[in-house]
Amino acid sequence: MKNPEDRNKLIGSKIREAREAAQKSQKDLADAVGFESATAISLIEAGERKVRVQDLEKMSDFLQRDIKFFLGIEEKQDIRFALRADSNLSKKDQDEILGFIDFVKNKKNG
Repeated sequence: MKNPEDRNKLIGSKIREAREAAQKSQKDLADAVGFESATAISLIEAGERKVRVQDLEKMSDFLQRDIKFFLGIEEKQDIRFALRADSNLSKKDQDEILGFIDFVKNKKNG
């Protein structure tokens, strides 16, 4: 990345993207991180305020995103992580889905 301002804007835009996908308000995120108001989140999302690593970790937990997502490090989503994030799935359901994934992999690989 060319300069710190670009990095702050990238991180801010990724935070906004994750927050909106989670259908959370700036106030919800501010409360989760421990900020007194949503203004701090607004400034971070605009790239006008740096985000501390500790705060980014809290955001990552609250928004259920890997911290790499906020840094713009794109990688294939780990299906196991996605399954753990869905608290409505039983362990048996998760195992069945993983079994199906293995079946598809084996079928594809011959």
